[in-house]
Amino acid sequence: MARQAPQEVRLIGGRFKRTPLSVPIWPGLRPTSSRVRETLFNWLGQDLSGWRVLDAFAGSGALGLEAASRGADAVVMLEREPALVRHIQANVQKLGASAVTVQAADAVAWMTRQGVQQPGGFDLVLLDPPFDAGLFDAALKAAVTCIPVGGWIYLEAPMPCVDPSSPVREGAHALHLPASLRLHRQGRAGVVHYHLIERVASPPGGHAQGI
Repeated sequence: MARQAPQEVRLIGGRFKRTPLSVPIWPGLRPTSSRVRETLFNWLGQDLSGWRVLDAFAGSGALGLEAASRGADAVVMLEREPALVRHIQANVQKLGASAVTVQAADAVAWMTRQGVQQPGGFDLVLLDPPFDAGLFDAALKAAVTCIPVGGWIYLEAPMPCVDPSSPVREGAHALHLPASLRLHRQGRAGVVHYHLIERVASPPGGHAQGI
C-alpha cells in the first residue's frame, strides 16, 4: 500500500471537469500533467461519445477518467498493482463513472489476448508504461491488435517515436514504430515525450506534426 498521504490531480474537461482525484505516492507513478492531458484531448476532440477506450497502464487513472469525463461509451482501465487498482476504483466510485471498468491485469498480456479474441475492439489505447520497465516495443505491438485501421494509440515515453522509414541521427535514442502505425502528432513536456499514433492500412510516407 502507499505509505504517504495521497497527492491530487484535477480532471480538466467534460462532465467531471475540475473534480479533484487523490493519487497515492507510489514508486514510478507519474500522473500525466494537466497540460499534456489538455493537449491530447485537443488533438482527439473534446467529445468522445461512442468511443471505446483502453487505459492499459492506468497508474493514477487520470487519462482514462479524462476519457470517461468526455463521454466515452466504455473505458477499460488495466493496472497490475492491487493497491493502485483499489485507489482507481475509489475514484471511479466517487465520480459515479458508470462507463469505467477497472481490472487488475498485466497490460501486455491482456492486450495480446484481447487482440486475438476481439481484434480492433477499441478506438483508442492509452499507453503510459513505467519508463524503466522496457515495455514500449511490446506494448505497441500488443496495442496495434486492439484497434482497427484508423484507430489511435497515445504513448508516453522518455524518448521520441519515429516512423519506420524516418532516419535517426547517430547516437540518438528513439522508438521505431511498427510499419502499421503512423506518427500523427507529438510533443514534449520535460523528460516526457508524448505521441498520438494512428493505425494505417499500409506504411505511409510523411512526417508527424508538432503541437
